[in-house]
Amino acid sequence: MQNKGFVRVFSILLALVCLYYLSFSFVTRKYYKEAAEYANGDPAKESFYLDSLANKKVWFGAYTLKQCREMEVTLGLDLKGGMNVVLELNVPDVVRSLADNNPDANFNKALDAAYARQATSQKNYIDLFAEEYKKLDPGAHLAALFSTFELKDKITPQSSDAQVIAVLKEELQSAIDNSFNVLRTRIDRFGVVSPNIQRLETAGRILVELPGVKEPARVRKLLQGSANLEFWETYNLTEIGQQLTAADHALAEALKSTKPSSTATTDTTATAAKSDLTAKADSATSETDSLMAQINAESQQSPAAGQMTAEEYAKEHPLFALLQLNVDRTGRYLVPGPVVGYAKKTDMDKITEYLNRPEVKAVLPNNVLFRWSVKAMDDNDQFYQLFALKVTNRDGTPALSGDVVTNAVADFAQQQIGRPQYQVSMTMNAEGAREWARLTKENIKRSIAIVLDGMVYSAPTVQSEITGGQSQITGNFTQDEGKDLANVLKSGKMAASVNIVQEDIVGPSLGQEAINAGIISFALALILLMVYMCAMYGLLPGMIANGALVINIFFTMGILASFQAVLTLPGIAGMVLTLGMAVDANVLIYERSKEELRAGKPLARAIADGYSNAFSAIFDSNLTTIITGVVLFVFGTGPIRGFATTLIIGLISSFLTSVFITRLVYEALLAKEKIKHLTFTTSISKNFLNDPKINFLGKRKVGYIIPLAIILLGCVSMATIGLNNGIDFTGGRNYVIRFDKDVRTDEVRAALEPQFKGGSVGVITIGSQNQVRVSTNYKITDNSAGIDDEIIGKLYAGLKPFLGNATQEQFASDNIQSSQKVGPSMADDIKNSAVLAVLFAMVCMALYILVRFRDVAFSVGVFISVAVTTLCIIAFYTLLWKIMPFSMEVDQTFIAAILTVIGYSINDTVVVFDRIRETIKLYPKRDRYEVINDALNSTLSRTFSTSLSTFIVVFVIFLLGGSTIQSFTFAILLGVIVGTYSTLFVATPIAYEIQHRKSLKAAGATAAAATA
Repeated sequence: MQNKGFVRVFSILLALVCLYYLSFSFVTRKYYKEAAEYANGDPAKESFYLDSLANKKVWFGAYTLKQCREMEVTLGLDLKGGMNVVLELNVPDVVRSLADNNPDANFNKALDAAYARQATSQKNYIDLFAEEYKKLDPGAHLAALFSTFELKDKITPQSSDAQVIAVLKEELQSAIDNSFNVLRTRIDRFGVVSPNIQRLETAGRILVELPGVKEPARVRKLLQGSANLEFWETYNLTEIGQQLTAADHALAEALKSTKPSSTATTDTTATAAKSDLTAKADSATSETDSLMAQINAESQQSPAAGQMTAEEYAKEHPLFALLQLNVDRTGRYLVPGPVVGYAKKTDMDKITEYLNRPEVKAVLPNNVLFRWSVKAMDDNDQFYQLFALKVTNRDGTPALSGDVVTNAVADFAQQQIGRPQYQVSMTMNAEGAREWARLTKENIKRSIAIVLDGMVYSAPTVQSEITGGQSQITGNFTQDEGKDLANVLKSGKMAASVNIVQEDIVGPSLGQEAINAGIISFALALILLMVYMCAMYGLLPGMIANGALVINIFFTMGILASFQAVLTLPGIAGMVLTLGMAVDANVLIYERSKEELRAGKPLARAIADGYSNAFSAIFDSNLTTIITGVVLFVFGTGPIRGFATTLIIGLISSFLTSVFITRLVYEALLAKEKIKHLTFTTSISKNFLNDPKINFLGKRKVGYIIPLAIILLGCVSMATIGLNNGIDFTGGRNYVIRFDKDVRTDEVRAALEPQFKGGSVGVITIGSQNQVRVSTNYKITDNSAGIDDEIIGKLYAGLKPFLGNATQEQFASDNIQSSQKVGPSMADDIKNSAVLAVLFAMVCMALYILVRFRDVAFSVGVFISVAVTTLCIIAFYTLLWKIMPFSMEVDQTFIAAILTVIGYSINDTVVVFDRIRETIKLYPKRDRYEVINDALNSTLSRTFSTSLSTFIVVFVIFLLGGSTIQSFTFAILLGVIVGTYSTLFVATPIAYEIQHRKSLKAAGATAAAATA
């Protein structure tokens, strides 16, 4: 083998990289175990323990625990539990707001028509809107709609339609970016470990994944709430210092009366306590003296105070034990400004609770509001600032609402201290400009806080009255900080709602079951594969192949870790399937080596020729499956992408391990003369399919009839029974509900139907007799805030006879194992993407075969074979879905299975075609009928071994992998059987038919030419 040195070095380096990335998972597992032991079953304590160590360097002296958790292999929602949400910005509302809610009838009709078309079109929404508007009013100009005051600097009455469309696209993207940033900040505040938020290709859609979330109602409220941008006047700390001290005293007295023991825990030392507030404020102190000077003077008169322990100090000063006041470097004077002080992230909720207590509010100004900064003061994300806002309006509203902002841009300001500084330029509408001028005039040399979602983003100090609505906000911003603030300011500009169009909730109990099912199926499949390889090819060849499988798993997991990919149950299925397909390479090599040995070649030469002759078939079969994986990744979402990612990585890894690493092992053993008499056979396989003589082409007509009969039966069933379409394709909600005892689906359906009048209800058993899945499209278009609670209430009312004494809250938390929602627009998009994916994959396969084999006969044979396989699987699904004891829904995972089958079925076909091409090169004048029959027979043992090994693997997943992927694996099982059949009796015979007719035509033309 050439380039052995390169293969060794590359393999070693890859192993080191994989080991490096996987090491983070082992480190975090150690601390998870410690946290679990410390918490003793209390989730709050476990979270506190991990948070307390978040910034501790725990690996290589460079990586903190927080960084290690970000680098580890994370579990997907189906394994860990949590929430997956696809949000959609109401794009028509954005365009309406840009047109200042123009009442023009054609304008509003065009918006609605464009929204309807977007479900089935790949075009941008703005382009669709322009097309629809032109249909309704061909002579109209878009500038007439959008030359508003807010867009006066970008669109004029003379602007062309192309210019208007460009501006609208820019503004729409800005609105999506604003929504994305608002959601990202909200999720960061929610405290989820390893959240995932990303923009989707469809305009206005955002994917949010929140592992471990157990409060879906709170998440829905958090994600769907409109952005609330506000400008607030602020207090100076020196104005409320006395009241804060009085509040601390009042709080201490109140806590003492209710709790004799310490009420707060703090890391504050006695020395820090002395430098902070260590005595009560005295109203007799001169107003010109600093509050801190007074406190320090009193502290010096009371030596005992400086000797307080942290616990004693927390008891005497519960507020100031947690909140460090904003003082100067001497620690004696309060710093004028809106910042009251700072506190640890873990103490923020307790401080907020203290400040909202009645006895504290009684001594504070009645118009003060306390709000936290959105970002931490330090790089370690530990300390946050507390701001004091001033309520100046009688109704409690802010001084100015954020919807007056028309634009905000971060731009370069100046170069300072070796780095560029940025400022944010803000523009307001006419009404906002007037109010802003008044507000800034009244607050010169004071701060105005910019607040979004109740968090302070910035509090710039007003230097002078600002007129005209143009302002520059400075504050030593970096470029990213400036962009973030500009996005915050623009977030109040668009009157657009955000709706949930798809939602999946997986309970942690279901997640644990999925983990167990995945591990068991993976382990058993691996063991069976190892046993199979040893049984068919001997102990040593089998163990070498098995070693390659283990290395393949290691490489796949390491590469997944390096991509920070999320491991899901379909991902585990993809890995197990990869094992089955990885065996194919070793089977091909061993079968070719057996042939070379039977031809009389010595062992070393037979192995070398076995590897070289099998290479092209292995390369082609792997590449075609990788193409399928790419199609899956491009068209799929969520778990399907996880499956595709794992499949692609696993196939690339298996190519390296099966083709190169195993060959290095054999060459090393041969060089040391460790092996001399390998036959790659055992007593079981010695005479198995040895030189078969089956006339496949002679039976091709019968071979055509069987799949055609299945497809015809499927067409009849499709017309009468139809397919069991999942909510991915129809829209609706699914709820997996578990009961304490077995239930009958007809009884559950009868109990629920009266509750969901006006909508359909479906009930099937999932996994076991005490667990069902309820599907309904009831009010699926309703996006009101309380619709999810309403449906939970209806489920509870209908199922109450099966629940015993459980309350509705207990039902929602204990009985509902998972839920899923797909809106109608999302369902249409998924359906169209699925059809495109299947067609695209089939065309890609046919084109690849055409390019690779340079013969249209092979390409047509592959396309028809793939089409027959796909149609047969669909036919089986329409014929069997009412008979089988598990769900056979046609949904995204079914499409993933179809695409996987397309890639897999071509493997067999490519191997046969590769043998035909090889034989034709050696014997160009041999009869094509004989060549093709010989190719089918000579590769039959390989076809059987590969199909059987893959079937065993997938069958194990089907039995043990859990109910969530049974339909997926059943489709692949059918694909393995039908795909193998199609290779033998459809693809190859059709290729022969085309070649035979072509040769007859050529012979006829030659005879005609000779006669002439």
